[in-house]
Amino acid sequence: MTALELDAPTDPRGTRSGRGLLRRHPTRAAALACLVSFAAFWTVQRLARVTMLDLMVYRAEGLTVRTGGSLYDMAATSAHLPNTYPPFAALLFTPLTLVGVPAMRTLATAGNLLLLLAVVHLSLRLVGRPRRFPGPAATLALSALLVWCEPVWTTLRYGQINLLLTALVLWDLTRRDTQRLAGLGIGVAAGLKLTPALFAVLLALAGAVRAGQLLRSGTGPRGAWNPWLRQACVATAAFLATVLLAALVLPRDSHRFWTGTVFAADRVGEVEITANQSLRGALARLLHTHDPGLAWVVAAALTVTLGLTLAVRSLLYGQRAWAAAVCAATALLVSPISWSHHWVWGVPMLILLGSEALHRTGSAARRWWAATLALGLCFGSFALWWVPHRWHHHEELHQNGVQMLLSDVYPLAGLALLALTAARLWRRGGRPGKSNGPRTATATGRGT
Repeated sequence: MTALELDAPTDPRGTRSGRGLLRRHPTRAAALACLVSFAAFWTVQRLARVTMLDLMVYRAEGLTVRTGGSLYDMAATSAHLPNTYPPFAALLFTPLTLVGVPAMRTLATAGNLLLLLAVVHLSLRLVGRPRRFPGPAATLALSALLVWCEPVWTTLRYGQINLLLTALVLWDLTRRDTQRLAGLGIGVAAGLKLTPALFAVLLALAGAVRAGQLLRSGTGPRGAWNPWLRQACVATAAFLATVLLAALVLPRDSHRFWTGTVFAADRVGEVEITANQSLRGALARLLHTHDPGLAWVVAAALTVTLGLTLAVRSLLYGQRAWAAAVCAATALLVSPISWSHHWVWGVPMLILLGSEALHRTGSAARRWWAATLALGLCFGSFALWWVPHRWHHHEELHQNGVQMLLSDVYPLAGLALLALTAARLWRRGGRPGKSNGPRTATATGRGT
């Protein structure tokens, strides 16, 4: 033993003993930290008297289904909020009417905290982490920290389903390509809320490119069929199944939604309000207008083209985690309305950047840690709420430059992620054809 070790305190309450306990039982220590963090989070939310407003809307949708009312004529809660989801979602919300409101809120909060654990676990799996540390310990420790991010906080504040949608998509993307039902989660998520459908488009495009490569190499049509195309087909079939089921149970509401309501983007809420963290909301605030019109159409078209191109190339290179993060950022940017709580995809984005930092040493690692910290500040600082904002007061139309930067923090973070991905792919060089195509195991997020 060294002199330093001989002089170390032996008291179990000492610092070194505490560190030794942490090394010997990391999962227990992480579980305790997570339990304390979640309990504090739950307590703070109750002290803040969170309304869980969206959860009450979900309950009203379920009750409307049970009573035979019109889903798209209802207005729920004192805020008179309308239903904006596909009718399939209302079918899944009917069980909320079987319990009292206090019990429903408790179950929703507990369920969302469990879903956060699932999202963190799947995100770590997507990037191939951890490698020298127990997986449950990493999941619990990161969840204890990430629960305090603004998108997660607001998701639980309103009782939203964002973590469920993210978990369904990540579950698909982390399954082996040999699993025949891979794609089911994406299809169901799209049936609940249309935005996740962009992941099916990503799989279809990557599968088509890969099929073209195989055909050019002399492989026949049967050989050109690949797991990405199959996953896209499964996702599409699952989505159509949700539409068909809702049409059979709710024919009137289904017809109304798919022929009119789905196109009424302004039905969701005011475009320019700070809570709308999409390109459309950012442009509305920048141009001081309720409707950015053609400017948004052009910006959205360019963004979806760039985003899908980067996501497809990342997937073809075997960088599935980057493809997922870029596709999520693209969907959130181009959606007419992306509330701040929709950006729970910030959780896997942060884990991805942190994984890149752990993969490197020296100045490269410091740069990636700086990027991780910057993104963490975006999602953890609640900066978008530092500007004047009141519902129906249109204060966002009169922002100065600093206020615009603060209220556009998530769109700027999404665009920065696209730029970072483009730089990585440019540094890598070459063509996607150099990839070996879909893999039978989850690809890590490693790259140059």
